[in-house]
Amino acid sequence: MSTPTTMRGASGDAARTPKGSARRRPRGSSAALTGRGGIVVIYGAALLGALLAGWLETAAPFGIAFAAGCALAALTTRPADLLTLAVSPPVAFLAAAFTVELGAALGDGSMLRSLLVGLVGALATGAPWLFLGTLLVVAITVPRGLLGNLRELRDQLASTRLFEEEHDEDPVRWEES
Repeated sequence: MSTPTTMRGASGDAARTPKGSARRRPRGSSAALTGRGGIVVIYGAALLGALLAGWLETAAPFGIAFAAGCALAALTTRPADLLTLAVSPPVAFLAAAFTVELGAALGDGSMLRSLLVGLVGALATGAPWLFLGTLLVVAITVPRGLLGNLRELRDQLASTRLFEEEHDEDPVRWEES
């Protein structure tokens, strides 16, 4: 039988855990998605909504599912990947619309024309939902640490620029005689 060991938490309180057991997550936290996982959630929700919208012959399920996928991804993506997630809803929306319209255009005589007309129509009718989903992602991720990610990116870019040698500092050099 193993004896409990004392471990100090971040707050300094002693916590008793059995020897060799992994530290548990605090109560209330759930599994966190990576940035790519969040993008897949948005794409999957939009794709399911677009398929449902095609079946019901109305555009609302596509937008509602996209907005719900955006909110879910923004809530479950880990804080380090929020910047990746914040810029991805338009790409996921376009990819889902393209996938569905490509599937619909496969049986038509003029596949390219059918694909383009269907894609333009899907983007036109889905534009309000696209803006709503993007706004939801930004509104949810800002309190979760998006601005901190932007600061880190800015600092990283500034530090790499400081150490680079300027080759074009003075491209025209006149030799004085």
